[in-house]
Formats: sequence, C-alpha cells, structure tokens
Amino acid sequence: MSTPSLSAPPIRRLTPRDLQLCADLSEDRGWPREEHKWGLLLSAGTGYGIDAPDGNGLMGAYVVTQYGPPGRPALTAIGMVLVAERYARQGVGRRLMRNAVDEAGHTPLTLHATPNGRPLYEQLGFEVIGRAEMVQGHFTPAKALGARGAQGAPSEVTTRPATAEDLISILRLDTEVFGHDRMHVITRLPAFTDQLRVAEADGEIVGYAGAWPNMATHVVGPLVARDTETAKALIASLGAGTDRPLRTDIDVRHEELLAWVKQNGLESVAFNTVMAYGVPELPGDWTRRFAPLTVAAG
Repeated sequence: MSTPSLSAPPIRRLTPRDLQLCADLSEDRGWPREEHKWGLLLSAGTGYGIDAPDGNGLMGAYVVTQYGPPGRPALTAIGMVLVAERYARQGVGRRLMRNAVDEAGHTPLTLHATPNGRPLYEQLGFEVIGRAEMVQGHFTPAKALGARGAQGAPSEVTTRPATAEDLISILRLDTEVFGHDRMHVITRLPAFTDQLRVAEADGEIVGYAGAWPNMATHVVGPLVARDTETAKALIASLGAGTDRPLRTDIDVRHEELLAWVKQNGLESVAFNTVMAYGVPELPGDWTRRFAPLTVAAG
C-alpha cells in the first residue's frame, strides 16, 4: 500500500459496513447510489478508500475484484474509482490508482474507463484493448420473438430459470469463457439477480445470463452464450420477465447483437474503453463473452 504524506489521510480497506459511505460518494459525483451493486462489490471484492479529513464521508474510493485461484489471483478488475467533488483535481484519483497498481504486484489489471478517467489510466501504463457500448431502454419482445430468420431466437435454443443443480455447469462454462475461476462471484448470482436464466441446446447448457436491479433498470449481466442467437434468446427471455428498462454493456465486436437490441427498443447511452495493465489482452473466449456482470467487476 502506498505511503501517504504526513498530512494525507491513509488509504484503508473498506468493508460492507462502509456501503452507505460508498453510496454517498457515488451520489456526490452525480452517479446513482447503486447500493445493491456496492454491496456485491464489497463482499465479492475488496474496497479501498480515504476518509475525508473533515469527517464527512470519503475523499475517494475504488474496488478490486480478483479472479483465479484463492490467494494467487491471475487477474484483478478495478472499478468504482471515485473522488468526492470537493477533492477533485487534487491528485486523489492518481494516488488511489497508484495504490491499486502497487497492491496488484505482478497480477495483470483490467478496467473499463470513462472518457474522463482514461487519460490518468494511460499515464499510469494502462493500454486500450477494447470498447464496450452501454445500451438502455424498454425491450420489445413482440419484435424480438418474431419470425425465425429475421429477429427471432432459433427454435433449437430454449431458455429457462436456472436451478441449484445448474450451478456446476454454469461455473464450468463461465471459467471456460472468462478464462479464470470466478466462483466467488458466480455463486452470489442467485441472491444478487432478480432473474438468472440458462440457455439449453440438446440437453446442454450453452449460455447463461442474469438481470439484477439497479435503480429504475434491470442490468443484463453476465451474458455468456455460445453464439449471437443464444445471446438474443437470453436477452429476450430476461426482457419478457420485467417491466423495467433493460441496461447492459456489450462488447462492440458483437455488432450483430448491438444492432438487434437497438431494433428492439434499446438505445446507445455511452461508451467505455476497456483497458489492461500487464497483459496485452484478456484471457478466455471473447466471442462467447457478450456482457460483463458489471463494468466495475470485469
């Protein structure tokens, strides 16, 4: 952990007891409070923060989520890098990120950068490896489930709610596609999501996806599928199960899926740059990895 100056408050580890402070920090920067997401990140990952000298909340914070064997992480995702407005442009964000890099040691790092954050990350040695597009809107299942060969999901793919018996298959598929074990995150999905569904073909699970509540929307993620048609089927089934708008972050290389969701009610909201430190690209199979659980956790 980086050594602060004598006048600077130390960087400390956050715990689930700091959830309200983290939500307050989000709100301070004009972000949604996202308490549900913060709760997951602070339990499945590790938060770091700096207490404000005036005792009023946090100066800044970030969260890391590690993947791979316990105690020997192979990849660390950084997210929720935030600095309170009254401490902006004073080097707090740089100090937090240097701490993240120092703490990681030789473990590769990845993050999704906003346009505002990208220059700092580039200065610290992060490199651009991809791009994700955030889309949001009310899904329209009548269009999505139309004639096969147009916009509809293929008849040989069926989706259904995931059961406890599916968890081993989901974990096996996720490790294969993501490239590292993330059991500590995936096993939390049944409690974290409002919907968790699997796609089957010939009796085999070939994809899975969750939809979890975030303010007024349901966020679709993770979205793992053997191909684009399976991803469509999973999104359509999740959209049919909620009255809320859907939101998700899709790898821009999945051009067909992005075009399809836009044809069916979702609109482009923003872009994030996928960056990495210490590795030229992310492991696993990007062709089957359509959307993350959340950009804060990779």
